[in-house]
Amino acid sequence: MSETGPSERVTGDTGAGERRGATARHQGIVALVRQRGFMAIEALANHFDVTVQTIRRDLNQLSEEGRVLRYHGGAGLPSSVENIDYTARQVMNPVEKERIARLVATEIPAHASLFINIGTTTEAVARALAGHQDLRVITNNLNVAATLARSTDFKIILTGGTVRNRDGGIVGTASSDMIGQFRVDYGIIGISGIDEDGTLLDFDADEVRAAQAILRNSRQVFLVADHTKFARRPMVRMGSITEVTALFTDEPPPPAIQRLLGEHDVALKIAPKV
Repeated sequence: MSETGPSERVTGDTGAGERRGATARHQGIVALVRQRGFMAIEALANHFDVTVQTIRRDLNQLSEEGRVLRYHGGAGLPSSVENIDYTARQVMNPVEKERIARLVATEIPAHASLFINIGTTTEAVARALAGHQDLRVITNNLNVAATLARSTDFKIILTGGTVRNRDGGIVGTASSDMIGQFRVDYGIIGISGIDEDGTLLDFDADEVRAAQAILRNSRQVFLVADHTKFARRPMVRMGSITEVTALFTDEPPPPAIQRLLGEHDVALKIAPKV
């Protein structure tokens, strides 16, 4: 029987060491994500002094194991009680959000009236609408109002209410009451999570009340949600996906959601990859 050569023994030891190092790094990644809510790939690579390719492989494995949620540009943890920080959400899935936004913009004609609510995907829709003509926009999102004020001559109506410093959302009874004073052509709403039975879920009850007012007062409702929203389970119920006119997303939703959309004649619009 031949003996294992020195180089082979070293390779085996090196392999075991690499596995131990990866295990320790995985534990460290999960700990950092728990602490901060979201970690970008580049920040993790710098922290652990490895390549971004190594971190991507780590995150893919951790995502498959259900220990983190994999997003474009980084990783976060699912939570039913607290949303990911706004600055982190801004860098999550930006390409997918822009694709969704461009598709929504093609469905909005000139001279239309619309609501746009709080969220980074709805903010992408606002940017995509910049080339339109003569829109009337009611919004409870300071970022949407600022974007459109800088780049268009649309008539913009900002709801009353309390401004949330962390993300520019305007919430409270005054906000939802003011939305109820209008009846518009299109309501464009984002959401934090979509349950397996089609329940639309969010983190903030005040924000939910405003979104419900948009549902009631729009002739057509466009729900904009990237694929990660199907893996999140916030605790506040906003409504059902069966109440919207169309779902705009970047990947095919889970089969149960697709069946639900078909049964209730909700259009499914999947943004094409460029």
